Amino acid sequence: MLEHGGRLRRAAQQYGIPAGDWLDLSTGVNPQAWPVPPIPDSVWARLPEDEDGLIEAACAYYGCAHALPVAGSQAAIQALPHLRPRGRVGVISPGYAEHAHAWRIAGHNVMALGHESLGREIGACDVVILIQPNNPTGTRWPKEALLAWHAELAARGGWLVLDEAFMDATPEDSLAAFSDRPGLIVLRSLGKFFGLAGARVGFVLARPDLLQRLAERLGPWPVAGPARYVAAQALRDSAWQESARLQVHSAGQRLAKLLRAHGLAPDGGCALFQWLRSETALDLHKRLARRGILTRHFEAPASLRLGLPGSEAEWARLASALSELKA
Repeated sequence: MLEHGGRLRRAAQQYGIPAGDWLDLSTGVNPQAWPVPPIPDSVWARLPEDEDGLIEAACAYYGCAHALPVAGSQAAIQALPHLRPRGRVGVISPGYAEHAHAWRIAGHNVMALGHESLGREIGACDVVILIQPNNPTGTRWPKEALLAWHAELAARGGWLVLDEAFMDATPEDSLAAFSDRPGLIVLRSLGKFFGLAGARVGFVLARPDLLQRLAERLGPWPVAGPARYVAAQALRDSAWQESARLQVHSAGQRLAKLLRAHGLAPDGGCALFQWLRSETALDLHKRLARRGILTRHFEAPASLRLGLPGSEAEWARLASALSELKA
């Protein structure tokens, strides 16, 4: 399996620092998570049911016509390649590596798409997978360009798959409302903005015929009942969502400013993370780790992604560590 952020226990063993003493900035998960209420005993005692209101809550929140709950968008990423004949699949690079990995092991011909040449390369693809905003670079594409690329692909039976895992802070940029168009598939997740990564809840937004095929591929009860209960409540909590958007935008700007103040100007990012491209990224990653601060290191291109600290003490700890690195 591929490497991911959040491997805190392994870092604790590697650096000899107890897991509870780390500041984990490796995941891009909102540290101010949606407050999970008590879960009724009956939710634990019954098998999950589609009629529990979760799908309706998701459609209302995302502004889409149809949604399929899945065990995190990762489940859909692994299953979607098996719903098409083998073909030419373009995946944005750099980007979330699981996309290319899943299509490649399913037997498709996978090609990396460059950010600058994307529009010219789509003509060679049957499927194009983009991440909006991109992880880890934070790159965004205008909605008009995305819809034009989708139309080009759909005209010849192709797909545009959009991974919008980090979209919740800027819902106006989402293509969820267009997901009833043939060949447009939007992936969403409650792990990042809502801070509910452990619940493993995501959604696929697409036309009903594709969602039915995907549901049959995944099998019954892909999302546990307690996770469905929590997800439905979180999706309906518009007051928290509005407040959280303001909070993460402010924190994202604060993180970028802090990094610039220490000579580490970000090369990209979004509300939930900042991205630094540097030939010394691995050394910086290790030096922070020795101080109990975990970041996400990428080899190609050499870079770091840093998520948001969650408390004033954590902000101060990061600032202190960055000052020490300059000394």
